[in-house]
Amino acid sequence: METPWGEWLRKTIRAGSVYYFSVGAFSSDDPHFFIVLNPNPSHDPFIATVVASSRIEKVRRRSSHLPPGTLVIIKGSEYADFTEDCSIIDGNHVHRWSIDELAAKADREELIIKADMNMALIKKIRTAVKLSPMVEEEVMDLFLVC
Repeated sequence: METPWGEWLRKTIRAGSVYYFSVGAFSSDDPHFFIVLNPNPSHDPFIATVVASSRIEKVRRRSSHLPPGTLVIIKGSEYADFTEDCSIIDGNHVHRWSIDELAAKADREELIIKADMNMALIKKIRTAVKLSPMVEEEVMDLFLVC
């Protein structure tokens, strides 16, 4: 049976939805901004997200061997919920979630819903993901309709 959060997320999630939460597998326990890229996430087999980081130089070093177009800089003025002047999105690392996983985080009050990101930025990020040689074909297939 679906939880109230699961039902609510399924009804409201869309490309550009942004969620703020921690992931134990990351090197930092700090929460991160996860940005939904799917054109139709409530009906897709998984939710494809990318992460924003304020550690721009660290991300650039980590991805220096990959095409430079796979990184997207977003100014704080372009997305008001970012807490730093600039953030970077690494299109080489797409994180997959299910509605149930996100709903469970919301049920435990571990997920904060942020303002939606505008579609112009989402298109830039999708382009970065499409340029990446590291992203799985299954993820790329989600963007065929974009």
